[in-house]
Amino acid sequence: MSEKKVKRPAVDECYVRPQAAWEKMKAAQNTRQTVYLYGTTGSGKTSLVADFLGRKRYYYITMADTGIEEAMEMVPESTDVQTIFVIDDLYLLETEEDRSACGQLIEALSGRRDVWLILISRAPMPRWLKPMAVRHIFVPISEDELRLTEKEQELYLEKWELSLTEATCRKIWELGNGHPLFLRIAAMRLKGISKEEAAKDRVGAELRLIEEACGDLGDYLEVYVYDQWNVELQEFLEAMSVVEQFDLQMAQQITKKKEVGKLIRQAKETGNFLMERTENDQIVYEFIESLKLSMRRRLAEKYSQDYICGLYHSAGNRYEIEGNVSEALRMYEMCHDEEGISRILIENMRRNPSTGQYFELRHYYLSLSEDKIRESVELMAGMSMLQSMLFNEEESERWYQELSSYAKTKTGGQKRAAETRLLCLDIGLPHRGSVCLANLLKHAGTLVMERKLVLPELSVTSNLPSMMNGGKDFCEWSRRDKELAKSIGKASSLALGKYGKGLVNLALAESLFEKGGDDYEVASLAGSGRMQAESGGKLEQVFVAVGILTQLLMLNNRMDDARDMMESFWHLAEQKAPNLLPNIRAMSVRMDLYTGRISEAYGWLAQAPDEDEAFNGMERYRYLTKVRVYLSAGKKEKALLLLDKMRFYAEKMHRTYIAIEVRILAAIVLYRIGKDDWQEKLQEAVTMAEDYHFVRILTREGAALWELIKSGTVTWQDPAFKKQVMEECEQMAGFYPAYLREKQEGNVILSDKALKILRLQAEGLSIEEIAAQLCLSKAGVKYYNKETYKKLGVSNKAAALTEARNRRLL
Repeated sequence: MSEKKVKRPAVDECYVRPQAAWEKMKAAQNTRQTVYLYGTTGSGKTSLVADFLGRKRYYYITMADTGIEEAMEMVPESTDVQTIFVIDDLYLLETEEDRSACGQLIEALSGRRDVWLILISRAPMPRWLKPMAVRHIFVPISEDELRLTEKEQELYLEKWELSLTEATCRKIWELGNGHPLFLRIAAMRLKGISKEEAAKDRVGAELRLIEEACGDLGDYLEVYVYDQWNVELQEFLEAMSVVEQFDLQMAQQITKKKEVGKLIRQAKETGNFLMERTENDQIVYEFIESLKLSMRRRLAEKYSQDYICGLYHSAGNRYEIEGNVSEALRMYEMCHDEEGISRILIENMRRNPSTGQYFELRHYYLSLSEDKIRESVELMAGMSMLQSMLFNEEESERWYQELSSYAKTKTGGQKRAAETRLLCLDIGLPHRGSVCLANLLKHAGTLVMERKLVLPELSVTSNLPSMMNGGKDFCEWSRRDKELAKSIGKASSLALGKYGKGLVNLALAESLFEKGGDDYEVASLAGSGRMQAESGGKLEQVFVAVGILTQLLMLNNRMDDARDMMESFWHLAEQKAPNLLPNIRAMSVRMDLYTGRISEAYGWLAQAPDEDEAFNGMERYRYLTKVRVYLSAGKKEKALLLLDKMRFYAEKMHRTYIAIEVRILAAIVLYRIGKDDWQEKLQEAVTMAEDYHFVRILTREGAALWELIKSGTVTWQDPAFKKQVMEECEQMAGFYPAYLREKQEGNVILSDKALKILRLQAEGLSIEEIAAQLCLSKAGVKYYNKETYKKLGVSNKAAALTEARNRRLL
């Protein structure tokens, strides 16, 4: 071995070690496993190694200064003493020759028991290194593990002798998320704040400096990283920055280059700037935020507007082909392609509101000129439907009249198209309710039978597990369900096409179920309807059957069977009807509430629709699920506010079923608040439900409602109805006593050991790592976990951490 002086990396005097990464280094050293650290520039890779090794003697090689041949010469002969070898900047190895030579060196060192090898790079492990990693079981330490925790960030800022406000510390965490280089730049900025600035507006000055630190970090990466890449890679990344994420086909479409795979691989191996994940069996790539912003800035500075518009147009074309309507529209808007926007909007209006994105795309529709709308039958019909969904009845009827006038002036195919859309609006406009709907469906069915008309898709469920409370409210029909089934059942099924498969049996099953009818008859009708829907019908109708059958199972204390059925249907919908998934998930959340799995329900709130941002009537099932979660969380005021919106919606859209449901839930909220109004609300709900003989709308609220109705303040008209409701509600309360029970803070006590395990899990440590750190066996850790999960009322680690945070245990 030849002697060579090597400059070792220095450590920032304010350095704070990331504990998670430090522990992995320690474990790897004990077993002499090769470590592979990776992260972007400034993520603290080299600093961690320098701090960990301290004054130990080690060999440090950087591919920026040392050739492979020189590195080979530095390899020491085998000894009885452990030798530490650090190889940095592996991402600089670009040629196959250099990689092969370095691979031989790493292979040799990894196989020696007297050597502990540490590898450092900017990118995740490259393909050429993976075989060795598998053979020798490398220990990877990622960029996320190199980031400081919030407490470690606090310690770092203290070392800089900075006394910052809570708002400033929070902003630093939000923007940097523990990134070491950003923290250093921010600290340097904040250290230079003048006394005058601090006296005038300390918080404002600090926040401004943190924002400037973000710009400094971007400038640093521009000069010391991005500018060092080859020109072809820079151009590729600049072009791809117009989209948020991309796959191979999108990259080819935008850049017009076939060999983009090579550039993607090069980008991945150059640094940890391109994230990769699998989505629908397709590999998808996404920029980290700092790179995306820098590439977009470069794009705007270096290229003409025509060139940039061409990139957006190409991306829009690809999204349009994929059926990603919202992204296609965004791309076309960026390049001012009005023709592309109009084409997509018209095509979307040809779909029914449950599968078309009417509400989500309202910005684009409402931006169209009236002259443009009048050019298209689909746009006139779509505007009438959209305005109804937005509670603008007058505007909806105005566009209906515009379409009607258009139909009167046309002949042939244009006239038929307009008349077809008018009939669809007659049937489907939300604000018109279900008045005269029976005659309309019968008429439509006759026209279809006589081949005078071909109706587009008309959904009767709106993606809900119900027809009675689906696309329209059919409570009135339930009064004479069997009569209507005979008189208009066939015609309605014909008019609705595939949505009509299983329609009659499912409608009868749901009506009978709501009225508290015989379980066997309900199950038989629902089962028959499901089989009909599965034989050439729509999965939306199958969802109705699953909704009825799962509720029937829950009513009979068979929650596990209900969950199995719902889970099985979820997998089916994932493949064939993803539009159903949000409401399937909401139904599962309701099951969680019955069984007291409160943490799972709370977790769902993050993905629930935000009623304060924009109220969307198509989300009614999820809104009412959200009310129930609010009740369990003790957020009674939030529940009341949302119920008030639902009450308004029910009145405007003539939704009797929702009106009853809203009154029941409002009574529960008011009772818990201590308001006397609850009796009035409950009486209204019971009177309305009794009028239709709806048993289940009351009894499904079980334990939450039993407290109220057993008080004896309700007036009943039908003794038999009262008896069934009281008995069944008490039974449900017995089966599911935890349903809508308010969360009790701080009533769970965990041992010190259990809390330590929970905290280590929150930091991302595995069972093996926790066991080693706490001197426990793996079985011991698992036992503590099992007991903790039981006390918290959860079934997995993620839910346990969420619940522990909710209870302020972490």
